[in-house]
Amino acid sequence: MPSPDPKIISGNANRSLAKAITRRMSMHRGVRTNLVDARVERFNDQEIFVEVFENVRGEDMFIVQSTSNPANDNLMELLIISDALRRSSASRITAVIPYFGYARQDRRTKARTPISAKLVANLIANSGIERVLTMDLHAAQIQGFFDIPVDNLYASPIFALDIMHHFRGQMDDVMIVSPDVGGVARARELAQRIDAPLSIVDKRREKAGEVSEMTIIGDVAGKKVIIVDDICDTAGTLCKAAEVLAEAGATEVHAYITHGVLSGPAVERITNSRLKSLVITDSIEPPQPVQDCANIRIVPIAPMLTQAILNIWNGTSVSSLFDTATLEPIYEPLYPGLAFA
Repeated sequence: MPSPDPKIISGNANRSLAKAITRRMSMHRGVRTNLVDARVERFNDQEIFVEVFENVRGEDMFIVQSTSNPANDNLMELLIISDALRRSSASRITAVIPYFGYARQDRRTKARTPISAKLVANLIANSGIERVLTMDLHAAQIQGFFDIPVDNLYASPIFALDIMHHFRGQMDDVMIVSPDVGGVARARELAQRIDAPLSIVDKRREKAGEVSEMTIIGDVAGKKVIIVDDICDTAGTLCKAAEVLAEAGATEVHAYITHGVLSGPAVERITNSRLKSLVITDSIEPPQPVQDCANIRIVPIAPMLTQAILNIWNGTSVSSLFDTATLEPIYEPLYPGLAFA
């Protein structure tokens, strides 16, 4: 007979997050929960092979797999795991994709270029996955690329708790900063949560990946500024923004970024930058250099994802997790003593 609980299976992209979810699940359900016993391996030519060692017939399956670096390998793992579960008669397959790769290719920016995010959405839907749970999509309209339900969670309620905790007694000096005009909605939403003013850094590019000029819209003098964004890749723009803000009179510069891609020289740049702290989530498994960096701090998303998985499994609201007050009891051990009306 099918298990009375949801079943969690993981690829190789972020097994530590998957294990954290099962630990939280054990606390919620009062019964020890483990990852489904399976192997995800590669042949000598790097073909991916998946074998599930447990019976999953009739089970409600959740695959935890970020499509982060190496994006193509992790995406193929997700698709092949889904195919293995579908052919093993799982009743429903939900993909838990904390970081959705290819999300930055959500439109045609030039002639004869792809919309890769749509292509990936088609691949996921056609692999047998019936629902997607993700976090902070680079562009919200990507939800419309799927012909299956998509639940897009937000890190901002967690960030609001973290900011209220770490800047307790200093909130009058805090200012939220959007690193570009395109991120204003995200920054404004967090600013409203913590009742803080908003500023914008307007950047101009000569070519992709290189910023030629930055202009600050708003007065940051004497403020503890917090840059808010969804992705930090090479950290070049982020570190330059921090320098511009510090030169404009900001007393401290912090950053809250959902997805710490942190490729290439990113960690070295952050270490040597004007950033006092960079806070990221563990949507992407942080490598050792990121964990060792003195001014990078990681906040867990397993509590939120676990609650979202349980809500999907038992048919209750996922959007309730958009509220900071809803997450407060879930994150109480990390941020004790906070109270939200």
